[in-house]
Amino acid sequence: MVKTAVSSPADIASRTFVLWPSQPDWSAFGRVLEDPSFTTAIITSSLMAVSMTVGQIVVAAMAGYALARIPHRLAQPLFALTVLMLLIPGATTFLPNFIIVAKLGWVDSLQGLVVPTLFSAFNVFLFRQFFLAFPKELEEAGKLDGLGHLGVFVRIVVPNSLAFASALTVLGFVGAWNAFLWPLVVAGSGSGALTVQVYLSQFLTAQTFDYTGLFAAALLSLVPVLVVFVVLQRWLVRGVAETGMGGA
Repeated sequence: MVKTAVSSPADIASRTFVLWPSQPDWSAFGRVLEDPSFTTAIITSSLMAVSMTVGQIVVAAMAGYALARIPHRLAQPLFALTVLMLLIPGATTFLPNFIIVAKLGWVDSLQGLVVPTLFSAFNVFLFRQFFLAFPKELEEAGKLDGLGHLGVFVRIVVPNSLAFASALTVLGFVGAWNAFLWPLVVAGSGSGALTVQVYLSQFLTAQTFDYTGLFAAALLSLVPVLVVFVVLQRWLVRGVAETGMGGA
């Protein structure tokens, strides 16, 4: 990626492979950084990814705990419905979601990107399975102190589930940052909700192919993802180890 970003169009089209161009050109990075659309895309993608990730984790954690610990006659049917949702292809819900967003007037807006994605059946399933193995003794101790389900969840369960939640946070943030089809349909290239992935697609059109600009912008767009990974790396490894996701 770095090599292509600093190569000339002739070097990119050449059939002779070179490990590094003889005359690297770093101007593509300057062009990208000076483009106000790139700054807008970075800000929009950051807001979208953070909102989607936090919203999905909060909703999934509360739903998963309710399905695992709160006795109710609808708990099993709702869990079965959640598992059923995992079997439904995303393409079948794409058009209905867009129609709802359009009727609400959320096209080309941040809420149109975020709100329809706040519920993740996969995260609910994982949280529910995690809370089933959560030590009941800790919850019972909280109930003896007079805490209800919400108090036990906020003051006992959540602090002891940060490692697991952090692992899902990294995966959710990367997925939200790399989302392309939904932001393309909802926002397109409009300035109201232009995301990084949609911005990158504009370097390749039917008439032009700006590979140097594309790879330079792609490299710069990796910085927020790397920051999130570095910050949550310790929690991610701990979460994978504690949940057994890493294998035997």
